[in-house]
Amino acid sequence: MPEARTTTPRERYRTQVRAEIKEHAWEQIAAAGASALSLNAIAKRMGMSGPALYRYFDGRDELITELIRDAYRSQADAFRAAAEADAGLAGLAHTLRAWALDDPQRYFLIHGTPVPGYRAPDDITEIAAETMGVIVDACAALPSDGGTDAFDGHLETHRRWAGDHPASGAVLHRALSFWSRLHGVLSLELAGQFTGMGFDPALLFAAELDDLLEH
Repeated sequence: MPEARTTTPRERYRTQVRAEIKEHAWEQIAAAGASALSLNAIAKRMGMSGPALYRYFDGRDELITELIRDAYRSQADAFRAAAEADAGLAGLAHTLRAWALDDPQRYFLIHGTPVPGYRAPDDITEIAAETMGVIVDACAALPSDGGTDAFDGHLETHRRWAGDHPASGAVLHRALSFWSRLHGVLSLELAGQFTGMGFDPALLFAAELDDLLEH
């Protein structure tokens, strides 16, 4: 059996510094948004020169990519763990809300306004697709009334976003409804749009979920 690879002190130090850089990046994002992310400002906070910090990240876009990749990976892992515990669609919904409330800035980085001029690499799209695949599986496990509508038929031929999943157009429609409606409620809640309206956002989320499960 091959021996496990051990890291060198230099590699461990590099990993530690990169993690610290990302922590400062999250602080910046929380204060001013991802579009205002500045590697030079992070370097100043860490007592480093700008050029020294660029030894750890080639530029702002690479740092944003790492943050986005970490966020999508965390979300996909949370959904996968819930699915392996037989959570069902309702359980996935509560997993989504708990994950979002745990770190709103992480949520908004991947589900909020896109960063101007930034394009995520293909591997991030693949990680995001893992989450959607879990949702489609959960929707496919629910009983169907056999009815279809025009959008179901549209999705039969416009399903690239679902990869090679064999689900029917009706199942894909349900998955998209789940994703869009619950994200709509969560985005408004996390942005503070319900503040002062006098109702419990958790109950609105639960009501939307109940409606989705009934149709």
